Amino acid sequence: MTINATLINLHNICQRECWLHANGVRMEHTSDTVADGKLLHETSYADRNVKHSELAIEVIYESIHLYGKIDFYDAKSKIIHETKRGNKVEEAHKWQVKFYLWLLKLNGIDGTTGIIEYPLLRQTDTVALSVSDELHLQKLVYQINVLQESQTCPPVINSKICRSCSYYDLCYIGEEI
Repeated sequence: MTINATLINLHNICQRECWLHANGVRMEHTSDTVADGKLLHETSYADRNVKHSELAIEVIYESIHLYGKIDFYDAKSKIIHETKRGNKVEEAHKWQVKFYLWLLKLNGIDGTTGIIEYPLLRQTDTVALSVSDELHLQKLVYQINVLQESQTCPPVINSKICRSCSYYDLCYIGEEI
């Protein structure tokens, strides 16, 4: 069983989307929003591609494979840079970066901080990892593991965020909105 940073992010937004993604139902390829986000990631900090690199990091924790792919990691300054399109789900973004910080710590890299960059908004948020965050992540990993193994898809959440979700048509097929 693998839990990655995407599942951490999705669990904080919609457990149904998290379950679908974890069980191989992927709709991101149909989303213009996801495509815009990838383009933004590739073009916003072009000079950084030379200085810093993406970093894939993993660890086995409580028999669960944890994995993350950090957008840019500055090893000298010990700073994670995560680029996001918008801040509508800012709390989910923070937990994704905290997950990266935790993975680094589990791999013996302490003292790392994170920066979430919203280039379109010209905004940045600094993220740190506390002991209580680590405890929350431990619980979250367990919850996602249980969710992944569940045979039942969670219900639709009926939130305004649903309209911009790549799973919208799948979740609301046959529904009158």
